Amino acid sequence: MRTIIAGFIAGFVSVLIFHQLGFLISNELGLTKAQLYSLRPLPPLGVPAILSSAFWGGLWGIAGAYLVPRLPISMDGPVGWILFAGIVVTLVNWFVVLPIKGAPVGGGFRMPGVVVVPLVYAFWGFGMWLIFGLVRRALGGAKWNG
Repeated sequence: MRTIIAGFIAGFVSVLIFHQLGFLISNELGLTKAQLYSLRPLPPLGVPAILSSAFWGGLWGIAGAYLVPRLPISMDGPVGWILFAGIVVTLVNWFVVLPIKGAPVGGGFRMPGVVVVPLVYAFWGFGMWLIFGLVRRALGGAKWNG
């Protein structure tokens, strides 16, 4: 149960900090015009977009908490979390989530999104690694990565 709680908190909080910071940096560099901390209500429940993103980030955090420690030993740590978010989450977003929402696969694979999105997600993965370790220890788990 500690892994589920720590994973959810890590993914949720990392969206609020690292994911949004990644897009802020991208906006400041003139690469994107991402709307940060959007309170726009999303159908069907009218939940603010940022809370929806953080919730889904929390679910991804649970998945990462279970999958990353099972990667080869050299990947068990920040590199594993970074690759998990930067590759796995990006691919699921591009090939599953966007088509379900009626958007083109990969958002049309337009630049600079093809580069920015995996980098922002990788940054979010790094944040999940940091937060997961802190929360896991606070909840009484001795092991940093899993």
